[in-house]
Amino acid sequence: MAKLSNLRIVLVEPAGALNVGSVARVMKNMGLGQLILVQPHCDRNSDEARQMAVHGIDILEGAIEVNSLPEALKGCHRAIATTSRSRTLATPLESPRIAFPWLLEENLTSALIFGPEDRGLSNVELNYAQRFVGIPANPEYPSLNLAQAVAVCAYELYQIALEQEGESARSIPSSRTDVATLDALEGYYQHLESVLLRMGYLYPHTAAARMEKFRSLYNRANLSHEELALLRGILGHLDWILQLVPARREREIGGRGDKGELGEWETTNN
Repeated sequence: MAKLSNLRIVLVEPAGALNVGSVARVMKNMGLGQLILVQPHCDRNSDEARQMAVHGIDILEGAIEVNSLPEALKGCHRAIATTSRSRTLATPLESPRIAFPWLLEENLTSALIFGPEDRGLSNVELNYAQRFVGIPANPEYPSLNLAQAVAVCAYELYQIALEQEGESARSIPSSRTDVATLDALEGYYQHLESVLLRMGYLYPHTAAARMEKFRSLYNRANLSHEELALLRGILGHLDWILQLVPARREREIGGRGDKGELGEWETTNN
């Protein structure tokens, strides 16, 4: 299906060739074709991986290996991360059934991210996603193997795609085509953090926690390219203003001849 063809399955640092091969197989079962491996700790072309892939060998062979999660998400408009650590998230943990339709809107490239088998996704890695999904399971034993987790999610995606395909005949309005990409958003977040640090609004020891809140806010806004360009323009103007501040302070203090006395700029802006 066309909607599934625009969805990437991203495995961060997968350790087991058997798991990677199994993921390729279930992706083939459920109509998914894009497999991205971030710094894999196994050989996707090994005999073990190929034996598990069965008729998904083409997906295994076509998998792309990259060095970082931002690289895996380049060109994507939306990303959901899978995790079980709901208490550490600024936004609520959702079920696949609720969250996945958001990944399958037309004209958008999306990604579903899975963490390493032994630890799951770190807080830093979770920051690159806009929404978070947990697979409901028996609370007495909720832990799933990586390939099993991908299988559950791939099944849900396939069922949702089938439902949406049936609904398309009923003249559903087309979705937005101007959504900002995740790599463009990441560039904005880095620019924003730099400016806020220079302004003194952020401090190095708390910047990461505060920026998580900004990410959550902007992710909910679903910014367009034009809106993001507007925000980048504001940051550019602030950059220019901040370049003038040291010269202004020097003139204010120098004019009084007493460096122990605060200038007007400092008293009104602290």
